Amino acid sequence: MKIQHTGILHYTIILTILIMLPGCDQGKKPPTVNIDPEGRWLEEMTIIMLQQGYKEGRYTVRDVVSAYLGRIDEIDRKGPGLNSVIAINPDAIQIAGELDAEMKQGKIRGPMHGVPVLLKDNIDTHDKMPTTAGATALAGSIAPADSRVARKLREAGAVIIGKANLSEWANFRASPSSSGWSGVGGQTKNPYVLDRNPCGSSSGSGAAVSANLCMVSIGTETNGSIVCPSNNNGIVGIKPTVGLISRTGIIPISFTQDTPGPMARTVEDAAICLGILTGTDPSDSKTLLSEGHAHTDYRQFLSEDGLQGKRLGIIKWGSGFHEKVDTLMKRAIAFMKTRGAEIIEVELPDGAGYEDASFQVLLYEFKDGLNKYLSGLGEGSRVKSLRELIEFNKKDPVELRFFNQKILEMADKKGDLSSAEYRESLRKMLRAARDEGIDRVMNSAGLDALVAPTGSPAWKTDLILGDHSGGGSSSPAAISGYPAITVPMGFIDELPVGITFFGRAWSEPVLLEIAYSYEQGTKHRSAPRFLATD
Repeated sequence: MKIQHTGILHYTIILTILIMLPGCDQGKKPPTVNIDPEGRWLEEMTIIMLQQGYKEGRYTVRDVVSAYLGRIDEIDRKGPGLNSVIAINPDAIQIAGELDAEMKQGKIRGPMHGVPVLLKDNIDTHDKMPTTAGATALAGSIAPADSRVARKLREAGAVIIGKANLSEWANFRASPSSSGWSGVGGQTKNPYVLDRNPCGSSSGSGAAVSANLCMVSIGTETNGSIVCPSNNNGIVGIKPTVGLISRTGIIPISFTQDTPGPMARTVEDAAICLGILTGTDPSDSKTLLSEGHAHTDYRQFLSEDGLQGKRLGIIKWGSGFHEKVDTLMKRAIAFMKTRGAEIIEVELPDGAGYEDASFQVLLYEFKDGLNKYLSGLGEGSRVKSLRELIEFNKKDPVELRFFNQKILEMADKKGDLSSAEYRESLRKMLRAARDEGIDRVMNSAGLDALVAPTGSPAWKTDLILGDHSGGGSSSPAAISGYPAITVPMGFIDELPVGITFFGRAWSEPVLLEIAYSYEQGTKHRSAPRFLATD
């Protein structure tokens, strides 16, 4: 994979910065340290720590962006070669300089001012970076406008430093497939053990955050594509209620299930990012439902005592798929009890009642949404419809080298959204996942949240047989359109696994309370070591 970049990545930059140590003599010059060119000084830094450094004048936005770009060059493009970044923003340094100038004038846009962010490459940016969904048919495609997500990030002062690799078409293309593989970006690696899979489809977003190649990233989820890469890459992921964040300008799979969401190394960082992305959008009718439910500052809900008095439903089918995951889950339950949580074992219906119906809904909505997206790209686009995309792939030397395009072909055979099959499938899945699923179980037991292990340890990447995950818990929240937050739960050998808290629509505040309390009491996050393959 060749990453787009500018000459700024090949530099030697040694800067001295002032570190104000607690209790030091303010009349003396504090000691100086070197900002190394590989950006090691940024490892595991949080947004609050970053902003404090800006406030004290210890570094500039330009310093920070340059260091992150250097890390991408050394770790993603060279070194371990993670392939998590598919494109670099050639204007990132210029944007950083403009934000520095604002800070000198006393203008701080908020907590995301000067925060380097990566976007999953199915999120439109109207700049010099293409938006490709990882597909060679869209290589070089410049979106006609910023997505709502990109615009909100820019307005908040974030620096979009690049695009993250992904499972092509957000993993709605082939069966089987390998998470993290795309025709444009190649295969993303897991930063903990390099021959292990990062999971998808927000694979690059998860791997890049974990490897400290950005401060936060934005992923998207239809079913598992935020929580699973967060699990496999040892980070925090928030899959919001569908409609909390606009999908305008995001290459779609499902109008009913799609949502973007923040991925970060800490719950607090993810909460900060979540707050600046919310808001109604006339172009996305789902967001109109968020009126009165959305917040612009989710940090207010972060409490170390957030587990106290909470009634948590432990899902019975959340155990048994991996013995060592079960062991970690038992430890997590024991810890939550010590923090004042009441644990109730509950029986949530398995996916038999709605997963097949959900897949039918996705096929219909993918065809409808993708045709609209492709037709809006303008005359220069190689493909203007799903059918043209299928024909393009048949002739391309890369696209069908490893995997088929079975799902694309299945979707193309579907009718429009007035189809009786579509309407019945949508009704069936929402009733099973919501009315007879999460809502019924939580209301009957008086629960604040449901809890399950996020998934299994990362499996070995296999470009012949495809993914073989041991299990996961994403479907109930994904298919219902309800929120979920995953947090690191521990390690199995060198591989991280997560725990997911999910619940009713618009329950992000209580889920953040619980997730933050669990995170702060356990501190399971540990940076990856890029271990060589077996």
